[in-house]
Amino acid sequence: MNGEKMEKLPVPVTVFTGYLGAGKTSIIKNLVRRLPKDYKVSWLKNEFGDMEVDSEVAKDSHIDVKEIMNGCLCCVLVGQMNEALKEIVDNQNPSRIIIETSGSAYPAPIAWEIRKMDFLQLDGIVTVIDAVNFSGYEDKSYTARIQSQYTDLIVVNKHELVDPRKLESTLDDVHDLNPTTPKINATGPDGIVEPGLVFGLDTKLFASAEEVELLENDKDKHHHGNEVDILQAKLVEMKVFDKTSFEDFLEQLDPEDVYRAKGLVCLSGIDGREGSSFVLFNFVGGRHTFESIDSYKGDPKLIFMGTDLFRYKKKLIAFLQVEAECVTLIPRDHTHKATSA
Repeated sequence: MNGEKMEKLPVPVTVFTGYLGAGKTSIIKNLVRRLPKDYKVSWLKNEFGDMEVDSEVAKDSHIDVKEIMNGCLCCVLVGQMNEALKEIVDNQNPSRIIIETSGSAYPAPIAWEIRKMDFLQLDGIVTVIDAVNFSGYEDKSYTARIQSQYTDLIVVNKHELVDPRKLESTLDDVHDLNPTTPKINATGPDGIVEPGLVFGLDTKLFASAEEVELLENDKDKHHHGNEVDILQAKLVEMKVFDKTSFEDFLEQLDPEDVYRAKGLVCLSGIDGREGSSFVLFNFVGGRHTFESIDSYKGDPKLIFMGTDLFRYKKKLIAFLQVEAECVTLIPRDHTHKATSA
């Protein structure tokens, strides 16, 4: 080599899109677990609100996770994304980077930014759809439609939770939006997908500035603030909640208002065990799940996403038995509503 440094190959990047609660995080976690031990994945995650939840969970999976909060990677936080990607490549030397976008992100500007970085290679854009709730979100969210139209692979998640007739109707809706892109099912409640189906897609999407600009001209510049309210609670001291009482509270949430909720809470009565333990709770479309997170040592935190969440602020304060300043509401920006023909 005559003392010359070998030129490093660009790091492949896979971008995951999908509307709120589609199951992107679960699919990514299970995908990484199926990779060889020496294949190092770095995960860049964009979240609504300003609370890190999933990165705490990923620590149990030994994945390098960096979260970018309180905005959208495809517009106001694109500069932060660029810096984060440079930092990941310099400090973590990954075999691959996975970018998980927020539920309201447009794929085009993210893909184009990646293409402009010579140390990265855009490998593929993967869209996860929720078979249970997609038809409702398709009607409510322009972003959900765009995500399904501009992608290299569509992963149908939670298909086992719907009857064959509803699944066929959902797949018809997806086909109407995107008849040519391959579609695969995630397996089981945890959303398992084989890495060989997701990696190595060699995308041809958004290969020119003109293609990206054409889509950008049609987009709602304020889409991130238009689609959901955010209601979040940060507890400044440890509180233990009874599992049954917490489930009763979640069951009072109207899925027409609350599209998605998640958080880290300490519950008693988990799996018949004595004492209490931290869990990650997830709520989507009226269904909820708990996942034990024994390694978490922080304070409880919860985040809710949906519409008209002002109705739930007092209820949340009362249930949590906290001061009002512990619960904040970030309403949608109604002054920048997207117009339609």
